[in-house]
Amino acid sequence: MSSKTTGRKNISPTFNEDEVGEYLLEHPDFFSQNPEILVNMATPGRFEPGKEGVVDFQQVMLDRLKGEIENLTACTQDVIETSRTNMSYQTRTHAAILALLSVDDAQTLAHIVTQDLPLLLDVDVVAFGFERDGNATPTLLSLPGVRAYPKGYVDGCLGEGTEVQLMRDVLDDGSIFGEAASLVRSAGMARLRQGAYTPTGLLALGSRTGGAFHPGQGSELLNFLARVVEKIFHRCLETAPLPKL
Repeated sequence: MSSKTTGRKNISPTFNEDEVGEYLLEHPDFFSQNPEILVNMATPGRFEPGKEGVVDFQQVMLDRLKGEIENLTACTQDVIETSRTNMSYQTRTHAAILALLSVDDAQTLAHIVTQDLPLLLDVDVVAFGFERDGNATPTLLSLPGVRAYPKGYVDGCLGEGTEVQLMRDVLDDGSIFGEAASLVRSAGMARLRQGAYTPTGLLALGSRTGGAFHPGQGSELLNFLARVVEKIFHRCLETAPLPKL
């Protein structure tokens, strides 16, 4: 019998069953790389109870295939559920943006963000605020629901230059969510960029469900929502600036 090269090792022309078994254990992918050998092998029949040392090779292969099919089915179901969830988030975000687009004054915008968006986005609380920096800050902070942050707070909260931060576990002292701080377990937060009439701000979505927001989620929709909010604020203040206090 001539030797055969498997691509990694030469099998000796003379070998015993122990050596074959040892080789196969060391190379569990042998039959995957050499399927023609498996096809031509004579497999044992069904396992006979009471007969020790007999392995039902066909059953082992069927069990393995069954396991692979079950894993594939589970992965497929996860993809379907994720797609449904993403579609729900997308639909809710679109509804929220449509509600915001009808706004033409900053006071109404503040009301919609804090009162209507929680229902539209299916979260427990939506909060936002601005840093105390810039000419428009005092009047912005007079709007219902708008919170005041010290200068540099947003960078400290999100990270310098970071637009969105998703947090699985949140411990808020009330600076972000106010009286609802004890309710919030997870949160998604986005930067509101500085404009001609607005300093840097923060838009925060909070949920009482731990893990409702987490770092593995996509952040594109939240980032897009924040960009819409900031631009409408800029537009409202540009066309009808708030009165000076």
